[in-house]
Amino acid sequence: MKNADDLIVRAGGGFPRRVASRGAPSVALWRGRALSCALGRAGVTAAKREGDGATPRGRWPMREVLYRPDRLRRVETALPCRALRENEGWCDEPSDPGYNRRVLLPYRAHSEKLWREDGLYDLVVPLGYNDDPVMPGRGSAIFLHLAREDFAPTEGCVALSLADLLLVLSEARPGSAVLIGQEPARGE
Repeated sequence: MKNADDLIVRAGGGFPRRVASRGAPSVALWRGRALSCALGRAGVTAAKREGDGATPRGRWPMREVLYRPDRLRRVETALPCRALRENEGWCDEPSDPGYNRRVLLPYRAHSEKLWREDGLYDLVVPLGYNDDPVMPGRGSAIFLHLAREDFAPTEGCVALSLADLLLVLSEARPGSAVLIGQEPARGE
């Protein structure tokens, strides 16, 4: 169910023509403002699987805000917010008990490093996808994070420009979520 504090995302835009994408392959709406975004290379799916490159359809709460303190100042947000540490990762090995959880590196199972050199996770928001409860193999590390300059597809996350992500986080509050792939409501 849609909430006024949801970032609404549709693959390929999916909004009326009056909402422009500024060249990005997909569009997000935040409180009536159109934001360019990138989604997973395999599109949007209701049947997410680990490693499929798809963005999961549904409404996923913004759990917390993580930022690289060597590149950004603390973000103004009402969401829980903290600095990343260089040794943090996210377990993406379905057979491991730490699957789809933050872990400290080095970790015994395959894990994605959160402290990245490419800047995509300089500002990252873990979304509440497959985390309550965690179901092995249903997908992990679904984040709202920074987009590449050309808005190239992600591995399944939602990506925004730095300016747009800062705007969303400045207005987000506990209960805010990312609503992915739903049909437009009347009047949108």
